[in-house]
Amino acid sequence: MIGQPLIEVLGLGKTVDNGGAPLSILQDISFAVMPGESVAIVGASGSGKSTLLGLLAGLDLPTTGQVHLAACNLSTLDEDERAALRARLLGFVFQSFQLLPALTALENVALPLELAGCAVGDVASDWLSRVGLAHRLHHYPKHLSGGEQQRVALARAFVTEPRLILADEPTGNLDAATGQQVIDLLFELNARQGATLVLVTHDETLAARCQRLIRLQSGQLI
Repeated sequence: MIGQPLIEVLGLGKTVDNGGAPLSILQDISFAVMPGESVAIVGASGSGKSTLLGLLAGLDLPTTGQVHLAACNLSTLDEDERAALRARLLGFVFQSFQLLPALTALENVALPLELAGCAVGDVASDWLSRVGLAHRLHHYPKHLSGGEQQRVALARAFVTEPRLILADEPTGNLDAATGQQVIDLLFELNARQGATLVLVTHDETLAARCQRLIRLQSGQLI
């Protein structure tokens, strides 16, 4: 892991309005993530983990400080530019899967390719085969188990071969056995792709699989 950080966070702070009074969610956060690293963001509920992940993705902007993604200061980009950067660099895995219910498994996985202007071909079906769902290509999310939906979400996250995978509580809606299968698959896919992985989790077992921990308490690094 040599060279420039893929993610660089400098003096990051986030404050929101709470009924007319400012509420500080994150204060003076600074760290870097190098290409190829796996990093877990951990902490109690309300410590600011998911807010931090959203800022890393440029889904929101900080009140103070900066987030640099692939050497781009996200605060200098407009919303469309940040969306284009995400389409080029990022894959997402969410706790609630975030599959589109009107699309089949195959169509959900193909969507990031279409949005990025890439040829779909057999790429989406190949990725569903990699996650063990070759037999479920044309099933809608409501006909898939939670574990199957999360495997579709993994295929969707990796299908564009992104440089960075962001995962927000990827096993939070799964039972222990299914969650372990998804964890194993996540790290297996990530090892094959060589992507950088940043995940938010309450699961210490999942966090321990990462090379490094970033621990938050009341919006601050500890």
